Amino acid sequence: MAEENKGRFFRILIAVAFLALLALPIIMRHVHSAPERNYRNRDTATALARYGFYLEEVSGTLGIQFTHQSPELDPLINPILPQIASMGASVSVCDFDNDGWNDFYTTTSRFGQKNALYLNGHNGSFTDVAEQAGLADLNTKESGVSMGSVWADFDNDGFEDVFIYRWGKPALFKNENGERFREITAQCGFPGWINANTAIWTDYDADGWVDLFIGGYFPESIDLWHLKDTRVLTESFEYSQNGGRNYLFRNKGDGTFEDVTEKTGLTSTRWTLAAGSVDINRDGYPELFIANDYGIDEFYFNEKGKRYVEKSSSTMIGFSPKSGMNVSFGDVFNKGAFGVYISNITEEGILMQGNNFWTPVIQQDKIVYENEATKLGIASGGWSYCSQFGDLNNDGYLDLYLANGYISGKQGTDYWYDYAKVTGGNKAIISDIKNWPPMEGRSQSGYQQNKIWISAGSEFFIDAADVAAEKEAYDSRAVAMADLWNRGKLDVIVANQNGPVRILKNHVVAQNHWIAFELAGRKSNRSGIDAIVEVQWGNQRQAQVIAGGIGFCSQNQRRVQFGLGNAAHVDKVTVIWPGGKTQVIESPVINSLHKIMEP
Repeated sequence: MAEENKGRFFRILIAVAFLALLALPIIMRHVHSAPERNYRNRDTATALARYGFYLEEVSGTLGIQFTHQSPELDPLINPILPQIASMGASVSVCDFDNDGWNDFYTTTSRFGQKNALYLNGHNGSFTDVAEQAGLADLNTKESGVSMGSVWADFDNDGFEDVFIYRWGKPALFKNENGERFREITAQCGFPGWINANTAIWTDYDADGWVDLFIGGYFPESIDLWHLKDTRVLTESFEYSQNGGRNYLFRNKGDGTFEDVTEKTGLTSTRWTLAAGSVDINRDGYPELFIANDYGIDEFYFNEKGKRYVEKSSSTMIGFSPKSGMNVSFGDVFNKGAFGVYISNITEEGILMQGNNFWTPVIQQDKIVYENEATKLGIASGGWSYCSQFGDLNNDGYLDLYLANGYISGKQGTDYWYDYAKVTGGNKAIISDIKNWPPMEGRSQSGYQQNKIWISAGSEFFIDAADVAAEKEAYDSRAVAMADLWNRGKLDVIVANQNGPVRILKNHVVAQNHWIAFELAGRKSNRSGIDAIVEVQWGNQRQAQVIAGGIGFCSQNQRRVQFGLGNAAHVDKVTVIWPGGKTQVIESPVINSLHKIMEP
């Protein structure tokens, strides 16, 4: 009996120990829950103390549940579908109803799925009004699928209109008094089909009407849902020229457009992924920068609105072929000069292209560019898509947010070995899908965290992502910066491929000041696109451009915002309007948004 009792005792002891083991995670979670919350509080306090800001992910609390879905294409593409269908998540900021609060538009890329237009409710809420506005159901077998959008007042009536670029039919929607949108594509004279991955508005001839540049990726003859054969890929990973053609449409001011691509010299057929325009030499006519996949990037000098002349080789921008995916501009040295940031691919031990930051230098009366990305610490990003410059902590220097990540498949898998085998082949091997090993759910440069590079006083950048934001590893594509709550703080919107839209609300230390400007043209285009705003305070000056689309499949807010640090006074602001006319504002009030009408 004693032995039996002893055995029962040990069985009970073992059972209790087993139950305690099962309960341990729950117990520990309760024990550590308060310290974990304190850790998060200390983390944000550290971010504020160290970097002057932190970003809080708030899309869930705002009720924003939009998720991008990749396109489903011809079954012949299925073995490498994740690569081909790796784009389409986009975001663009607009104030479509002219109420003074930033709204935003985001796209998905699957037939039957709807895009979303989020109306800012002024109280921290956003409502999707795309359905009633006529901008939701834009992904159909007849039209193709959305890749992105750009906003501009193309008819100068005071309301921002929107152009949707697709793998399919391009579409222009006229804004009718901020209430709904009416498609007017039929009257515009656009081609019936473009496999486009970028578009920007720019007034290239400075005539007061914004024109439209569209960058083709796949050739326009290819229907990705009905392939004739499998030879649809790039011919080279360095000097490919078998991509889609680019287009420049001149706005005639009567609701129609003229194709001036040939006349202006933009006849490239490289695989264009991004474009940006800025008046580099300040003669009133914006230059054009193009980032190309599988080859060299291009810089086109604007000859007084008559034609573009390619200056890539003579300025050094196009001397090295890479995988250009982004164009964005930043006066990071506070000298009133724009550098050009073009993102590429970096994978440790495999492919070390590095991102480029082209800084203009005057040599013997001509502009050349030097790549200072490595020196600044912003070269190694990962598989880098969109980047945006903005002063996230309002300290007076531009910071840089970079979206990363290609294909996040099965954990612990990697497609790079098979990828490398094909890319080393000749034209016939590379261009044919049949020669590519099936991906079979594997990852390729997946699960990458985005970079948040903070300027350390124009000398170098520090990656603050681990402290200043929550860790997320989606396959990010598009990024837009906008003051969503009208607080003088730049918030960040990120669109993720096959993932959710994320809203990162910015919290900035109170002592840093700011000033912002919203322009309206009279002789110039109403949106003020291509205008340059330069702010001078103390011994500092910084220039920003009003962009009609910038980054990868992205568009920032129309207004431009400058951080001032602890400066209590701005000396003057100079606005250079398209066409070259200048306007000076003396001593504007800080911590305010100023609306400037062209004289």
